[in-house]
Amino acid sequence: MRSTLKLAVQTTIAALLLTSAFQVSAQALPYGIPISSDNAKKVSAAALTEAVKNKWTMAVAITDPAGVLVYFERMDGTQNAAQDMAPAKARSAAMFKRATKAFQDDVAAAGVGLRYLSLPGVVAAEGGVPLVIEGRIVGAIGVSGGSYAQDGQVAVAGAAALK
Repeated sequence: MRSTLKLAVQTTIAALLLTSAFQVSAQALPYGIPISSDNAKKVSAAALTEAVKNKWTMAVAITDPAGVLVYFERMDGTQNAAQDMAPAKARSAAMFKRATKAFQDDVAAAGVGLRYLSLPGVVAAEGGVPLVIEGRIVGAIGVSGGSYAQDGQVAVAGAAALK
């Protein structure tokens, strides 16, 4: 009985810590006006330039702050799964106001980070990055088609086009 109570208390404390950390980091930047089509194309072009430079085939998705698809482009020869993964990564980054690498790292560390897997819409795979203009999240980019590190590199290159 005592060990069950101790486990329940530990679980509750861990859940509260996770919730607190999640809320604090998610509040870092406010949402802004949704990204324009022109800026979405600019971000995608920068990302695809990085992919071509490295001879990687990728799919790139740009969403607005609500995770709604604004623009999508897929290079010839990109793996079929990328057409679903790129928008999912962008949606996750937009909805949770953080790069999907943060989820990947927390899940890899196990423990409390595994709780992310129970949240709808979380993609714990590098390649999703919020898009920021003037300190506000205007959308997100999601990239898929290579390794997670390659996807992340291409997504960061795309996001940098707005700086």
